[in-house]
Amino acid sequence: MEDQEILIQFNQAATKEAAFTILVAKYRERLYWHIRRLIVEHDDTDDVLQNTFLKVWKALAGFKEQSQLYTWLYRIATNESLSFIEQKQRKSAMSFDDMTEVLSNQLKADSYFDSNRLEWKLQIAIQQLPEKQRIVFGLRYFDEMSYDEMSEVLGTSTGALKASFHHAVKKVEDFIKNN
Repeated sequence: MEDQEILIQFNQAATKEAAFTILVAKYRERLYWHIRRLIVEHDDTDDVLQNTFLKVWKALAGFKEQSQLYTWLYRIATNESLSFIEQKQRKSAMSFDDMTEVLSNQLKADSYFDSNRLEWKLQIAIQQLPEKQRIVFGLRYFDEMSYDEMSEVLGTSTGALKASFHHAVKKVEDFIKNN
């Protein structure tokens, strides 16, 4: 079902819940992996994804369609992820570098990843990136989002996003070559 039809059905009382169920089914996996790349831990990712869809449920009736539905969803998921990371850092009183090390260690221990594969090195390299570069890299590399779409999600100029992606790619390449 097209996003426009989902929105029309969501705004009708008789089909609201069914439309939301369709929306969740359509975007759940994409948003899960977007959040997972930021959060790393599966259980935490599920919590953040649930919070994301709760926010979507509450705000969807007011969606003004000034952006595409999926970029709006990504913006909510990104903000929820960043809020989660910030809360986790505050609770543990860790610096960003310490949090990056914890996330890398969680990734190494995760049974989903095979440490002998290049994918594992890529994920570790991504966790070494500064937060903004990590987000931009994930949106561009994994979600194949255009710079214009990323600009809608992150509220940043396309020029700044291109620069962030370029720096992220260089850092990832260097990490993979040297480790």
